Amino acid sequence: MYTTVLILHSLVKWCVLLALILTLYRSYKGYFYNLPYYKIDNSIRHWTVTIAHIQLVLGIILYAQSPIIQYFWRNLKDAFYEMDIVFFGLIHFLLMCWAIIVLTIGSALAKRKLNKKDKYKTTVIWFTIALLIILIAIPWPFSPLSNRPYIRTF
Repeated sequence: MYTTVLILHSLVKWCVLLALILTLYRSYKGYFYNLPYYKIDNSIRHWTVTIAHIQLVLGIILYAQSPIIQYFWRNLKDAFYEMDIVFFGLIHFLLMCWAIIVLTIGSALAKRKLNKKDKYKTTVIWFTIALLIILIAIPWPFSPLSNRPYIRTF
C-alpha cells in the first residue's frame, strides 16, 4: 500500500500544480483586465483547493507509513545530521501543511468577497503565496534540500 500511495502522491502533485497555475492565470487575467467573475472561476478555485486537500490526505498517510519518518522520530538526535531525513521529517510536512492552510484561507476569503475585483485579488495574493511555499517544499530532482524524481514509478 505504501508504494501505491507514494506513486499517487507523486502524480497528484502535478494535478495540484496545474490547478494552481490555472487558477492563478484566470485570477491574474480577471484582475488586470477587469473581467467578470464567472462561475467557472469559482469552480476552478474550489477544485484547486479540493485537489490540494486530497494531496494532503495522501501525504498524511505517507507520513504515518514512511520508513524515513519512522527513522526520524526514533533517532531524532542522529536524524538531524541528515538533511534528507530532516527535510521529510519536518520541513516538507510543515511547509505543505502551511501551504494548504494558506490555500484554504484564501479560498474561503475569496468566496465571501462580493466584488469581482476583490475575489480575483484575494485569490491572486493567497494562492501565489501558497504556490511559492509548495514550490520550495517539493523535493525537486535539483533541490539542495532533498531530491526525488519528477514522477515516481513502481
